[in-house]
Amino acid sequence: MSGGQQAALEYLAHGQTPFFRLPAAGRPAAPPAGCRAVLMGVPFDGGTTATPGARFAPFHVRRVSAFVQGWHPVHRLAVFEGTGAVDGGNVVFPPFQPAAVRERVEAEALAAHRAGAAPFLVGGDHSIALPALRAAAKVHGPVAVVHVDAHLDTSGPEVWGEPFHHGTPFRHAIEEGLILPGQLHQVGLRGPWSARTDGDLGEAHGATVTTADEVAQLGAAAVGAHLKAMVGDRPCYLSFDVDAVDPAFAPGTGTPVPGGLTSREALALLRALAGVRLVGMDLVEVCPALDHADLTCHLAAHLLFEGLALAALAPR
Repeated sequence: MSGGQQAALEYLAHGQTPFFRLPAAGRPAAPPAGCRAVLMGVPFDGGTTATPGARFAPFHVRRVSAFVQGWHPVHRLAVFEGTGAVDGGNVVFPPFQPAAVRERVEAEALAAHRAGAAPFLVGGDHSIALPALRAAAKVHGPVAVVHVDAHLDTSGPEVWGEPFHHGTPFRHAIEEGLILPGQLHQVGLRGPWSARTDGDLGEAHGATVTTADEVAQLGAAAVGAHLKAMVGDRPCYLSFDVDAVDPAFAPGTGTPVPGGLTSREALALLRALAGVRLVGMDLVEVCPALDHADLTCHLAAHLLFEGLALAALAPR
């Protein structure tokens, strides 16, 4: 597989900030032949119900990702060469038209799928997961979903009077048939619900829930291995909301909830998924204005690196 990172001096000389010092794809994102992963920024936080600012995450995650090197010592894999990954730039849209945002995200993710590459969407808020799943389902059919988050994200319009926001993507995905029955796996959930019935939709769909406390009790690697076994050889989409991680490790998010995963648990969870048939990923809800010393941005970059390793290891 061709591809890989630019040399450090080359990266410093041109002064641009692609993810991981990777080559740039054309616009719209057009991965070259053999490419298995294309990273795309989605600078949108119009679906946020709490503190905005996640629209700035693609720039800041790109900036710190330059320090991530390409060899994975656990998987013993040259990740960027193994995926031929490229930076597909940012998805472009009118920022005050959420419906247009969803259309553009779906179109660009779909182009990556049709070219044989897994789209890696760097948000932005979690509302972008819905168009990403719509694109995945158009090529792969309904998919298994590993959803790592502090929240269920199966809300409806009853709280905010708006059916599409960062708390609703998996409600729509279930209702639209984008997720295989029994194949929504939610990890890291914690904190209060608005009502006893909040989990009913997922439960009726056969969703599995592993709380943050259960991850601590069972071990992240064991949880990840169990998820891998449940997903089997089905096409799998990974949706990672950084607020799944405890704010002690990831303070830069608009909806922090105490008691979350440690950064080590988050990384171990993804490593244990090695061998799943990964067809796409999103990394969302990083809010740089609330971050401290780039802790959350660095974690986000490493979570993306782990996701890219899964893409490199995925069965063809």
